[in-house]
Amino acid sequence: MEKFFFTNWSSLLRIVVIGVLAYVGLILLLRTSGKRTLSKMNAFDLIVTVALGSMLASTLLSKSVALADGLLGMGLLIGLQYGITWLSVRFQTVDKLVKSEPALLVYRGQFIPAVMKAERVTEGEILASLRERGIASLADAAAVVLENDGTLNAIGQVADAPDSALRNVSKP
Repeated sequence: MEKFFFTNWSSLLRIVVIGVLAYVGLILLLRTSGKRTLSKMNAFDLIVTVALGSMLASTLLSKSVALADGLLGMGLLIGLQYGITWLSVRFQTVDKLVKSEPALLVYRGQFIPAVMKAERVTEGEILASLRERGIASLADAAAVVLENDGTLNAIGQVADAPDSALRNVSKP
């Protein structure tokens, strides 16, 4: 029963040493990869983040994974993410494969039900985004856009909402 709670001191010492070194290594990898790695996440970024966390946990807790192996795996993922983002900035085809397009959910005070259904967004969520932005009612909204990182951006009808603000979003 004792092994259930405690195996030995060397096991705990390994976790502390490997944990500190893996953490420092991951911080260095993330800092050298640039701000993009730590930006708001789209689906691609989320996958890389979850995989990095899994690799860090495996490196910490699995005695069969050496520190160098774990750091190489994390470095490989960050390198692949850097490469994909580099390509997506230069080639629109790659960008479209990796990122989703923003979706227009409200236009000139009117819900767009087909888009809302396709994006699985409720009226309540849209109304909450309007309140966050200080827009009193749906009629006062020029647009609500579901961004490619999953956030809802509401734009008011007044002078702060020219149609040019929606130039990258397809309108109904």
